[in-house]
Amino acid sequence: MKQTWRWFGPKDLVSVDDIRQAGAEGIVSALHHVPVGAVWEPAEIEKRQREAATTLDGGPSGLAWDVVESLPVSEDIKKQKGAWREHIDNYRKSLQNLAAAGIEVVCYNFMPVLDWTRTDLTWRLPHGGTCMRFDLADFAAFDIHILKRKAAKRDFPAEVAEEAERRFSGMSEERKQELVRNIVFGLPGTDEHLTMDDLQAHLDEYGDISADQLRSHFVAFLEEVVPTAEKVGIRLCCHPDDPPFGLLGLPRVMSTEADYTAIMKAVDSPANGITLCSGSLGSRPDNDLPGMMRRLGERVHFLHLRNVLRESDEIMGSFHEAEHLGGGTDMVALIGEVLKEEARRKAAGRSDHSIPMRPDHGQDILDDLKRKAQPGYPAIGRLRGLAELRGIMSALSHPQFGIRQ
Repeated sequence: MKQTWRWFGPKDLVSVDDIRQAGAEGIVSALHHVPVGAVWEPAEIEKRQREAATTLDGGPSGLAWDVVESLPVSEDIKKQKGAWREHIDNYRKSLQNLAAAGIEVVCYNFMPVLDWTRTDLTWRLPHGGTCMRFDLADFAAFDIHILKRKAAKRDFPAEVAEEAERRFSGMSEERKQELVRNIVFGLPGTDEHLTMDDLQAHLDEYGDISADQLRSHFVAFLEEVVPTAEKVGIRLCCHPDDPPFGLLGLPRVMSTEADYTAIMKAVDSPANGITLCSGSLGSRPDNDLPGMMRRLGERVHFLHLRNVLRESDEIMGSFHEAEHLGGGTDMVALIGEVLKEEARRKAAGRSDHSIPMRPDHGQDILDDLKRKAQPGYPAIGRLRGLAELRGIMSALSHPQFGIRQ
């Protein structure tokens, strides 16, 4: 696996210098300042490549921009409304421009309205650090009592709705505002943030779009962009829903192995691939991560390795970001399956036999608590995660008793 690191550009409080010292071998980034639906122009792509390749003192970093995360899919495309056809044309142009710059892997998602959703961005852990958390009762309090969505109460188990009412009645105005900010936080690194009015307008427009219809819109999008990706040598890889269950009455279409299998079958091309995120998928108890890697590995183009600790056995439940080896996913078994897939690819002569991975998310520990970097993307927490993951990789691939590469 090629060890990469997500970087949000020059504004990121975790610098390229920090990334070098963490031992990462490549950069995952995006043009967060470009409006969703617009073309990523060659000059902007080249500028980000130069920034990734340069240390704070102006020297060479030895790092390159290897993976795009994300080239966002507009809400117009997902809903097939407004400027959706223009946005698809622009998406194809962006793919062509990225390929011309030498970038081969593009991650994206097809989540309606909200990207990853958390109720707490700095939840206190017993050891004194903090992490991100999704608390189902707090989310229900937001949905039922703050957003006041009409069908909200029916979408939660009765006991969760009752707990949400109890919590809301005792919630300070400060916590209410914090909850709103956390839930509508938006894409990591983006300059675009939703307001409550924006959120309600999107929900109104999605009101008549079922999961089957959203899936058909997804397939239509892929039918348009995958041929371009295949032609120019781009490997597209869809990120799963986070969390992988329905929220706000919105349809979800990338939450399970069956979802991925259906999309891979609908548009059957090596360019139509998977971002296997062990944290997002691991938030559901019925997702078998090592098994998914074993069965779908041929189309896995990018790996997010992180762990979550589920706080219930329900499909829809609370969870928080755990240490990389401390959650519900068997990370040793998952990495073992990745190494086996890489060995198969290498034996078959595939040029993409080394799958890019990054230590996703992380707990804020030590100096992270003062740095206040992008929520979910601390320096020390991810450094610890990368070190743990690297240790597993080294042990499993050791020539004395490991998986041959």
